[in-house]
Amino acid sequence: MARAVIGGGCFWCVEGAYKNMRGVESALPGYAGGHDPNPTYNSVCAGVTGHAEVVEIIYDSSIISYETILEVFFTVHDPTQLNRQGNDVGTQYRSSIFYVDENQKIIAENVLEDFKQYFDDEIVTEISELTNYHEAEKYHHNYFQLNPGNGYCQMVVAPKLSKVRQKMAHLY
Repeated sequence: MARAVIGGGCFWCVEGAYKNMRGVESALPGYAGGHDPNPTYNSVCAGVTGHAEVVEIIYDSSIISYETILEVFFTVHDPTQLNRQGNDVGTQYRSSIFYVDENQKIIAENVLEDFKQYFDDEIVTEISELTNYHEAEKYHHNYFQLNPGNGYCQMVVAPKLSKVRQKMAHLY
């Protein structure tokens, strides 16, 4: 199994995009890249930890490639928004790819370069080594699936997931 860690705004949206995808064993919300050794949802949302909301994806690389994981990433969020996604504002919502080895770093840089052609504005996605990763609290796991009536889920998460599933239908 391989591991990818990405941040594209609220982790509920990103996590949902990878659920039920062929080759993906798990997609779990978490926090990465900050200085706080014990981040919590409240401290990360307050913007005092330096962490980004991320999703850790465990996948079978013989079924789905890291490149494809990143293609979905660039589809589920807007990588041209600096430190935000829509109304979610702050460095905790930054567009980020956290690589676990040099090969992932090279692939991430190449995929980002390839995706520049699809955006009018500059892509601001940061690519950095994975540091200080922490799994998010259990009540965030499968949040969209477990809370479909939540207003944020209906207004923000559902449309994003619909867009991804239409564009990437062959992956589900």
